[in-house]
Amino acid sequence: MLILLPPSESKRTGGSVRARLDLAGLRFPELASARATTAAALVELARSGDADSAAKSLGIPRTLVGELAANAALFESPVMPAIDRYTGVLYDALDAASLPSEARRHLRHTVAVHSAVFGPIGALDRIPDYRMSATSRLPGLRLRQLWTPAVAAALGAVVGPVIDLRSESYVALGPVPDTQQSVFVRVVAEGPDGVTRALNHFNKHTKGMLVRAFALERPRIRSVDAFVRWATSAGLRTEYAGNHEVQLLAP
Repeated sequence: MLILLPPSESKRTGGSVRARLDLAGLRFPELASARATTAAALVELARSGDADSAAKSLGIPRTLVGELAANAALFESPVMPAIDRYTGVLYDALDAASLPSEARRHLRHTVAVHSAVFGPIGALDRIPDYRMSATSRLPGLRLRQLWTPAVAAALGAVVGPVIDLRSESYVALGPVPDTQQSVFVRVVAEGPDGVTRALNHFNKHTKGMLVRAFALERPRIRSVDAFVRWATSAGLRTEYAGNHEVQLLAP
């Protein structure tokens, strides 16, 4: 099975200075060509000398234009596990650094993060700092055209269910094929009127709590129904919401 997470715009800097980005060593090696193409275009954009244009293409505010330096040094920068690189609401709730070693090993085999640069990668795959999102634009590349068929094929080959916790912008870069056993998880809150509504901040927090519980309990999940049963047993309220979708009610 595979739990598929979105990345985060915020990231830790630094990492192991004795290692560098190894595209061939990332999970889903069949995505190597798309990764190399995207990474090369990102580096070229960062080194173009036109910082304002590069920032606009990537959706970076002018106040953060200095972050382009990370993209320029993508292949020379220190690396760290993806699950530690990303910060923000989801990853702070997951708090991977505090997990015991056996829980982290469980994440290695069962959790992936969908990066805009690298596509889906393993939770413990080592990556550098970078700045790019699913809505970024790279000169000469159509990201959906490049990534969608490749990611769909990779996810379609996963053994067991795919639990999709991604945001919809990342789903667009590689939807799980209909032939694959999968479920898209949408976090909602129930109001006083009994109506459920989508969330933003608590959406991410709830997803982080879910993955942390999954890492600590290390359940064996072989079907979507088994995932729903486990989530319920872990104290999370879940409801089927149509074909390939489950609603997770925020605590």
